[in-house]
Amino acid sequence: MASPSTRPDPAEGAVAETPRLLFRRLEEEDAPFILELLTDPDWLRYIGDKGVRDLADARRYIAEGPVAMYAKHGFGLFLVSRKPSGTPMGLCGLIRRDGLDDVDVGYAFLPRFRGCGYAAEAAAEMLRFARDRVGLARVVAITTPENERSIHVLEKLGFAYERRMRLTPESHEVRLFGKNL
Repeated sequence: MASPSTRPDPAEGAVAETPRLLFRRLEEEDAPFILELLTDPDWLRYIGDKGVRDLADARRYIAEGPVAMYAKHGFGLFLVSRKPSGTPMGLCGLIRRDGLDDVDVGYAFLPRFRGCGYAAEAAAEMLRFARDRVGLARVVAITTPENERSIHVLEKLGFAYERRMRLTPESHEVRLFGKNL
């Protein structure tokens, strides 16, 4: 075990922070966390199966999803960890999706970190990030119609329901919410 003086600083590499949370880019070493999150029954139910079954799949997801988006757009889904420990809790960030005209804010947390206000805190920080650092004037969010917890977070943040839609003809129906920044 590393001594306190040699342990990496969890805040190193942070792209954003709140009083309780740190946000940083995902790296290959985050594969065990990604495997746990993307195989969580609620992720599968509300977000969808990304084909992540093992650590190799998790590394592929990181490389082809968030890391590719950082390179292309300068933003993406960030790992959210708890201060001061650096314990990974979830993902939150901005996503440029096919099928949406605007950038989407997305979030997901492990079950043990739900119900503590982390999703709302993280998403609010990403809205500030979108406005102040990316220069966006509007952000959207999508959720499945039955994901009441996510809908509650969006409404708490001032998002307004706009319409039901499908991102692709074969995808499930989602609710689209919008917010001017």
